[in-house]
Parts: sequence; structure tokens; C-alpha cells
Amino acid sequence: MLVVEHLSYDVTEEGKQSEILSDVSFSVEEGEMLVITGPNGGGKSTLAKLLMGINQPTEGRILLSGQDITGLSIDERAKAGIGFAFQQPPRFKGMTVRRLLSLAAGETLSEDRCCDLLSSVGLCAQEYINREADATLSGGEMKRIEIATVLARPHQISIFDEPEAGIDLWSFSMLMKRFEQLHQEKRSSMLLISHQERIIEMADQIMIISDGKVEAKGDADEMMPRLFGEQQGDCLCKQNGGGYCNA
Repeated sequence: MLVVEHLSYDVTEEGKQSEILSDVSFSVEEGEMLVITGPNGGGKSTLAKLLMGINQPTEGRILLSGQDITGLSIDERAKAGIGFAFQQPPRFKGMTVRRLLSLAAGETLSEDRCCDLLSSVGLCAQEYINREADATLSGGEMKRIEIATVLARPHQISIFDEPEAGIDLWSFSMLMKRFEQLHQEKRSSMLLISHQERIIEMADQIMIISDGKVEAKGDADEMMPRLFGEQQGDCLCKQNGGGYCNA
């Protein structure tokens, strides 16, 4: 179970302090899927980085299965059971995809296991397993490979920052099937940041973040009418597969 209590994050640029997140609190139960959505620039990706330890909060704390992990490093959080997929994945010159998957899994993976992981995100293993995870791969290819690294080992909670970004519709359908399977198995909790209607519809809980604050949070049945109807100038964009925006 993930518990976030009164999380805030400020940055100082040119002597001026700006509040990026303010007093964010929520929880993700064991086996639950929480989808976080909201307008661009609202603080969603910043929140994901705070959860993974990439940035440190100004105030508040983060607990995982009762353990306060607020002060832990990225590596320590990964060992504690947090998996993370960036919105824009890093690249690794000189490292093959197979090696990257094995490092993520914490053991040397067989070719069959690598094939299963890559196939689950819409990639042909024979074409990618021995390629380097570097600039020769497109953004969409790297995005799918990184999601495969998260799937390579069990986690208490897996965080996916806009998994739909930069991938084609066929690959997105493959990812949806994989997310649905993981959700049904309920082996771990999932936190997805997304504007995509099909992903939002899968959620147990939905949270809207806007201007660095939690605008609303609730069960999917409660939140779906708010998101997919017109309220207070907000709308669901039907272009590009659907997404939450501020009109």
C-alpha cells in the first residue's frame, strides 16, 4: 500500500520561489489501480518523480507498506518495491536491450523470457533483443522497452508516466491488454498518469491534479461523469484518441 501525506514541492529559480505541488495526499491500496489525470503542466509528472525519489519533496512524506521512504534514494526505493517508467525514457549507449531487461529483472533472462516481455509491449524480440538501447531507437520504441523493464520483475507498486505517449495504435492495444491482465491478477498496485480515455476507464480510483493540487479524487463510477462530461469549462478532447484538457 502506498500512502502520500501532505506532499508539497517548491523550486527556486532566479531567486523566485514557485510552488509546483501543494499539500497532495492520497493512497493506493494493494492490488488497486489509480489513474492520475488533469491538464498539462498541472504537476502530474513532478508527483511521479517525487514518488520515485528523483526529486525530494519540500514537505510531506511517502510511505510504502508502512515504511517511510521519503528520504530513500532511487535505488533504495526500487529495492523496496517501486517500479517506474518515465514519460521520456533515458537511453543507454553500449547496452543491449537484453542486458537492460536482465538488469531490470535482477537476473540473467533467457531469450524466451526477453521475447515474452518485448512481445507484451508490441515489439518483435528477434529485431530488438540484441540492439543497443540508444539513440538509434525511436522514442516510441524506447518507451515500450522501458515499460518492458518495469514488467520484468514484480513490484509492490508500478508507476507509469503517460505510457501511451509516442506509440502507435497497434502497440497501444497490446499495452492495454497487458495492463488489463496485470490489473486482473492484482499482484501489485499500479499508478498510471494518463490522458487516454481507455486507460482512465480501467481505473479503480481516479485523481485529477490541476495547478499542483488535487482537484478531485474518487471511485471510477463517481469520477467518470466528471471527466467525460462538460463541467466548469473542462472537456474531453476527442482528437488523438481522447484526453483530459482545460478548454
